[in-house]
Amino acid sequence: MLWICVGLLLALFSHVLPQEAHEPISYSCTEGYEYDTVREQCKDIDECALLDDACKGGMQCINHFGGYLCLPKSAVIFTSQEGEEMPAQDPAPPVPAVPPNQPQPPRVFPDSQRRHSPLTIHCAPGFTADEHSVCRDIDECATGRYTCGAGQTCFNTRGSYSCQCPAGYQRNRNQCVDVNECETQNPCQHHCYNLIGSFMCQCETGHERAPDLVSCQDIDECSFSSYMCQYQCINTPGSYSCECPEGYQLQSNRLCQDVNECETGTHNCQDDEMCWNYYGGFRCYPRNPCETPYTQTSENRCICRSQTECQGLPPSIVYKYMSIQAERPVPADIFQIQATNIYANTHNTFRIKAGNEAGEFFLRRSSNVSAMLVLTKPLSGPREYVVDLEMITHHLTMNYRSSSVLRLTVIVGAYAF
Repeated sequence: MLWICVGLLLALFSHVLPQEAHEPISYSCTEGYEYDTVREQCKDIDECALLDDACKGGMQCINHFGGYLCLPKSAVIFTSQEGEEMPAQDPAPPVPAVPPNQPQPPRVFPDSQRRHSPLTIHCAPGFTADEHSVCRDIDECATGRYTCGAGQTCFNTRGSYSCQCPAGYQRNRNQCVDVNECETQNPCQHHCYNLIGSFMCQCETGHERAPDLVSCQDIDECSFSSYMCQYQCINTPGSYSCECPEGYQLQSNRLCQDVNECETGTHNCQDDEMCWNYYGGFRCYPRNPCETPYTQTSENRCICRSQTECQGLPPSIVYKYMSIQAERPVPADIFQIQATNIYANTHNTFRIKAGNEAGEFFLRRSSNVSAMLVLTKPLSGPREYVVDLEMITHHLTMNYRSSSVLRLTVIVGAYAF
């Protein structure tokens, strides 16, 4: 009877088990892994392949067991294998699947897979890993890890450093030697002179260095002083020239000298005219200036021979001409008159009879037979003044008075030279 019961239980048990074997069984993996139905075990997820933007800022994505790392592109990754370091190129090891509601086993891998851990970071030369396993540049200049020569300056670069010489020098092996900028660069516009560690530019005559100290700019000599030229200064590249107005010629490269057209024959006076030169030009006057009732007795003297026609008129008129520059300083003695005939027991007086309405002149008696015409105001030209200077003679014994007139034509030039 006991065997029957046992056999019945076995039959019932064998009937139940097949039903339970066909029920589906699910498995779960740790984070960073997924279940492989073919191999029936968990395998690592390659996030670097699945996620396009797994890492930001130009960092490179390195797949890791159950996750991934974002490292600089200069980082070199090695994994340890029994004390050796090899590039981590093998795929991540699979992890056995665990049924649900079962405690997950600790992540301990077989010896064949244990070679992939632990993970170590080796940075490229010039970089070092920080506490976050990120490769950072080494500042060799700040840490003193450089070998610059005397006089050279250390400049840190990404992953290295450079040694530079001061301006005007260049490296020759481990020394700084002078650069001859005049031969290598020719920086000056005109003339270059090499100096130790530098150079100097000089400009040609009539030029000066521009603010950049290498270019040359023209010197405007005309702006230095109004005395550069007597009349007009013309600036030219590297120099200047003086010009004179019409009627003048340049003398000594600065002064203007009047051209005497009457002597050079460059006038247009007629045969019956007299050419009179003045400062800057010429005038043509009739050779016979006498008007009725006067007749000409000499080149410049006119006499009235008819007492009836010349009543109230001076018995004689003498014509004179003179030239002066414009703006002449005053007072200035400009013309002297003197009696040609001297008689005993006579007394002479002098006066300006006409042509001095604005008071430009003053006649000062010098002696009994002479007087001086004085300029009292600066005159502007070109202009012509005609002044009648009269000498009155008193005959003391005969109680007789006579007069004569000197008609002076004063021609004022256009300029003060």
